[in-house]
Amino acid sequence: MVNPHLDYHLQLLQHLRTILVALGEAEQVPEESHALFLERFDELLTLLPRDPLQSQYLGQDLICQVIQRYPQIAHLVPRDLLWFFAGDCLHFMPDQELDLYQQLEERRYEAEQNGEAFDWNQQKQLLGQASGNTQH
Repeated sequence: MVNPHLDYHLQLLQHLRTILVALGEAEQVPEESHALFLERFDELLTLLPRDPLQSQYLGQDLICQVIQRYPQIAHLVPRDLLWFFAGDCLHFMPDQELDLYQQLEERRYEAEQNGEAFDWNQQKQLLGQASGNTQH
């Protein structure tokens, strides 16, 4: 079952996949291993909506691999995906950013418990402004 929070992260993954495809088309990476990597990425896109918890480790592995295998696009990996998949992905986030995301997650949980709508991006901007953080 896809909820708005999961759907948002699926959209970020689709965007990241577009970047990865463009990287391959620009012939900046070895074609065969890149094609296999994209297959695994597509597997994540298929599995995540069906079973988010079981897909967590695959997501962690793939996001970490994007940063390690394709350092030229590491800055384009949405920070929200690092937080969403957590685990080893959190090693790529500074403490200040981790604190911001922890506050954001607490607000999301509180809104869910109260049956309130929660706009992840809006709340992220508000928290970023409150902490003087201009990072996206």
